[in-house]
Amino acid sequence: MSEDILINVTPQETRVAVVQQGAVQELHIERASGRGLVGNIYIGEVCRVLPGMQSAFVEIGLERAAFLHIADIWVKRQNGDHNTPIEKLLREGQNLLVQVVKDPIGTKGARLSTQISIAGRMLVYLPQESYIGISQKIENEEERELLRQKMQQLLPQESSGGFIIRTMAETASERELHADIDYLRKLWSDIQKKSETAPARTLLYQDLTLSLRVLRDFVSDETGHIVVDSRETFQKMSAFAEKYASNAQQRLQHYTGERPLFDLHGVEDEIEKALARRVDLKSGGYLIIDQTEALTTVDVNTGGFVGGRNFDDTIFKTNLEAAHIIARQLRLRNLGGIIIVDFIDMESEEHRNAVLAEFKKALSRDRMRMTVNGFTTLGLVEMTRKRTRESLAHVLCEPCPTCEGRGEVKTARTVCYEILRELLREARQFNTREYRILASQDVIDLFLDEESQSLAMLGDFIGRPISLQAETLYSQEQYDIVLM
Repeated sequence: MSEDILINVTPQETRVAVVQQGAVQELHIERASGRGLVGNIYIGEVCRVLPGMQSAFVEIGLERAAFLHIADIWVKRQNGDHNTPIEKLLREGQNLLVQVVKDPIGTKGARLSTQISIAGRMLVYLPQESYIGISQKIENEEERELLRQKMQQLLPQESSGGFIIRTMAETASERELHADIDYLRKLWSDIQKKSETAPARTLLYQDLTLSLRVLRDFVSDETGHIVVDSRETFQKMSAFAEKYASNAQQRLQHYTGERPLFDLHGVEDEIEKALARRVDLKSGGYLIIDQTEALTTVDVNTGGFVGGRNFDDTIFKTNLEAAHIIARQLRLRNLGGIIIVDFIDMESEEHRNAVLAEFKKALSRDRMRMTVNGFTTLGLVEMTRKRTRESLAHVLCEPCPTCEGRGEVKTARTVCYEILRELLREARQFNTREYRILASQDVIDLFLDEESQSLAMLGDFIGRPISLQAETLYSQEQYDIVLM
């Protein structure tokens, strides 16, 4: 299935949309003020070792210390001793070469590894290893063996470092593979030289910008056009493609139209929809997607769909449509971690198997690594999707300052009763002439109407007058009690 890649560039951010048959499948956003960190290599400084968690916190110059687990310490695997505790491998104040494998997400710092890997167009270079690996996406055993033999012939016997062959290398010529090997080795040599003199918390290597990563990571045989609306970025991508991605060069196009590129292809509307909690299905059903720090839940509902011959048929058709839409929404919103899908309950085992098979087929187009389990005894589908960066909602949005991310606010009556309790506490602690309540208009209106008797009774009880003042800038939960 052919897909087009649209690239919108402004001085502040770069946005990439992957479009298949007119529908946006993926969105990637990189801002100049906050580029992703995955792939970056630093000289880190161990600031704290936690024997109980077999992990350490490492300062690499970010706002929060990064996290390093013992399983990600390459030296441990090199020695072949899997029982060496982390407190014998690391000490506070120690400098070590680390690479970011996960961006900071929410309140969690970046995740680190001491096993370095540098991605090229065709290959991934592992300077500390010695084996040749093959991407799992290349499934044909004969093809895998041919690629391994080709690499072994290209590498001299005294060669250091290992390689993982990416899917891009399936049709690559020996010249292209050799160029990638030379490029990656030179890059690693430069990093090593910098690391010898650089102080702790220094960035030694930063991954390519988003627009160039598109050429390295996104382009495949299915890619149609790569359209970019910035002349400067188009020229940079053309130069990169000429050197490292010749198969992408003919697909590059510079968009010069008057209408914004994302407006022309309906991407802006898709971004707005991808931030909504509810996703409508064409059949009349709908999804409810809730993202929390621990997991993401997707609930499927029939809504107004009654088109089947019977109720079971209606449920089955809704679930089949939902399977495709859920797979697309996971990619579009970049939802990762644990995901629970609550399809509508199906009595038929045949229907459940068909929906699960369709769901797995739709998910197979995703670039991220996933595991999908069958239906549980509660009728839920459990799955995981690798999470290496923030979701779309976390990139574009922040928690509501009024509800603080709860998605709801206290009622005006609840706030009224809180104020009455607070007034009673204040009266027992302070002796003052008068109390003044500053609150939102809805809360003040309730005190003047339905709760006026409650306020009068409290005033009589504490023996002090209570006045009211509406504050138009206050949220419904916000209030102050002023001692006069």
